[in-house]
Amino acid sequence: MGLLSWIVFGAIVGWAANLVVGGRERERQGCLVSILVGVVGAALGGLVWRLVTGEERTFAFDLPSMGVAAVGAVLLLVVLRLLGTRSQR
Repeated sequence: MGLLSWIVFGAIVGWAANLVVGGRERERQGCLVSILVGVVGAALGGLVWRLVTGEERTFAFDLPSMGVAAVGAVLLLVVLRLLGTRSQR
């Protein structure tokens, strides 16, 4: 995928992951943070996919890739929020 595709893909996945993680303390994050979470989450999701299945996942702009990326982005947000609440204590 090209750079623009990664940005759009990351924005969609980051926004969806933020909706899933949500909760009462849901923080509003900007577009750049959503894009970063989506792109890093896609990489994390691809790594987890490879570790679990042994197959390499080539990311295209399709529903299965978006699902793998969303799982990675949700994992990333959960870890970041856990670290954030731990540091506030």
